[in-house]
Amino acid sequence: MMNEREKYKNCWDELSKDNKMVFISGPRQSGKTTLAKEIIAKDYPNLCYYNYDYVENKAKLIKEPSFFQDINRRDNSIPLVIFDEIHKYTEWKNYLKGVYDQFHDSYKFLVSGSGRLDVYQKGGDSLAGRYFLLHLWPFTLGELAGNDSHPEPFLNNLLRVPDFSGVARYKEIWDTLSSFSGFPEPFLKKDPLFYQRWINSYYKQLIYEDIRDLSQVRQAENMGTLFSLLPSKVGSPLSINQLALDIKVSPQTVTSWIQLFEKFFLCFSLSPWTKKISRSIVKERKLYLINFTLIKNEGIRLENMVALELYRAVTMWTDLGYGNFSLHFIRNKEKEEVDFLIARDNKPIFLVEVKTKEESVSRPLKKFQAILNIPAIQLVDKPAIAKIVDNILVTSLVTWVAHLP
Repeated sequence: MMNEREKYKNCWDELSKDNKMVFISGPRQSGKTTLAKEIIAKDYPNLCYYNYDYVENKAKLIKEPSFFQDINRRDNSIPLVIFDEIHKYTEWKNYLKGVYDQFHDSYKFLVSGSGRLDVYQKGGDSLAGRYFLLHLWPFTLGELAGNDSHPEPFLNNLLRVPDFSGVARYKEIWDTLSSFSGFPEPFLKKDPLFYQRWINSYYKQLIYEDIRDLSQVRQAENMGTLFSLLPSKVGSPLSINQLALDIKVSPQTVTSWIQLFEKFFLCFSLSPWTKKISRSIVKERKLYLINFTLIKNEGIRLENMVALELYRAVTMWTDLGYGNFSLHFIRNKEKEEVDFLIARDNKPIFLVEVKTKEESVSRPLKKFQAILNIPAIQLVDKPAIAKIVDNILVTSLVTWVAHLP
């Protein structure tokens, strides 16, 4: 898996050079520990790996807060200290603050966890100014294609006709993702029986153990039922009231459970873009799954896969400091809709529409592109297509996504 995660290794190199702690946050089993221990750590002869889930390590943290000073050094290079799952320790923020303030000039610190470490990026937080955040997602085609991770050349030429020379390889990767997800273990094995066992265990452990135990939810069965309904809700404005009626709980409970699903990287939601769009719907969000293989409808699964590709891109661009990027959709009261809008520093920069076969430009895409006066891309799930019509690029989906930094 080491070559596949080279893009994230480069991100670590960039973020760690400024003597800040680096937090790696992402879904369970997305490869955070492998990235930390096998890919990043190989460049550090002096290494200390600490996992809070190990029983013997819990007491060590209390008795010897600076235990990492006892490592046997191989040379005079700066040691790397990896704290894995330390956010499960009640006083983890205060502990890391003390460690960083005392040792940041003589050690590098990497902190990884399956909870949303980024929820603590708020004003007044004791760790403010002491760390950079890096999101690690399951494999995406944009990552696996091995293209340059710098977004500026891409963003400066959004209507560029993509290079089709690698399309057979891109399509093979895309089909594997569609069947086995981007989680490293099932993706690399490509075994349907293993994948079914893996997915059954994954959600049982995450929903009925991790989320229940850490959030103290008392209705785990109902929460599991709610999650089982979400694949059929992907891609449409999400009705919290209808979900509440379906599982016979309050709308507030549904909202809090979906927030938990997002916190533990089961799904992500997009808000509508409303600025300069008259007669727009402003309340309902759209939801997408991290594991899109749960979606049976092929067209909706295709949209979800593109959503995750774009979400991976905008979070990585933001993490690396290229701007404050965000992913949205547009839908007005006439129910005219464009699947995705990407904004930079709160200004729209381009639109993306996903089609299974249709090559003619969709009317809503034309309309919203004219209103916003920004480039637009219509992605079509067909090979070797590249047309530019009125500042709109109509092109093959897998080829364009493969070149997404």
